[in-house]
Amino acid sequence: MQISYHGHSIVKIKTKGYTILIDPFITGNRLTDLSVKEEHSDVILLTHGHNDHVGDTVEIAKQSGALVVAPNELAEYLSWQGIKTHPMHIGGAHQFDFGKVKLTQAFHGSSYITNDQQIIYTGMPAGILLFIEGKVIYHAGDTALFSDMKLLGDIHPIDVAFLPIGDNFTMGPEDAARAVEFLKPKEVIPIHYNTFPVIEQDPQEFAKMVSFTSVRVMKSGDEFDI
Repeated sequence: MQISYHGHSIVKIKTKGYTILIDPFITGNRLTDLSVKEEHSDVILLTHGHNDHVGDTVEIAKQSGALVVAPNELAEYLSWQGIKTHPMHIGGAHQFDFGKVKLTQAFHGSSYITNDQQIIYTGMPAGILLFIEGKVIYHAGDTALFSDMKLLGDIHPIDVAFLPIGDNFTMGPEDAARAVEFLKPKEVIPIHYNTFPVIEQDPQEFAKMVSFTSVRVMKSGDEFDI
């Protein structure tokens, strides 16, 4: 299984039979190496409805036929755009052909802003636990630090955790380092930073705060096998 990072919160997972894309914010993302027209994912997983996470979901799903898995209200809204969706909610899990998805809490907001300045409520934000090929991958989405991360770490042996460190809208480096203590992943990868001036951070400084887990700082396009 190959995992790659593509700027902001975009994560791509390639298994023997599937390509899975998480939060594909490509257009307008100055840090990404991806091109919308070249993306042909089988599955798109979304953490919440903010534009910098939904991103190019509709266009990619229409051109590839991808199934979009998202929190309930967001999935319903996107289904009106003519794509295949599977709605879920926090605490719920579902076994798909590609693996099992479980949505977790995330303390944030969730809405989609249209071009005509309408704000569409898209339900509760979530994190994603992905159980796939014998591994557990946790994508926290956008969230503050919360103590129930301890439960996630106690219940699920997390192999890789993607955690936001940008501050202002999400956890900053200090809180993210505490989240690593709670989650106890084998490896952590910082995300959701440096895309905009207000979330500029030095990921190496975050890495210095984490002495008990391996930190992998990835540039857009970097990949590794697990």
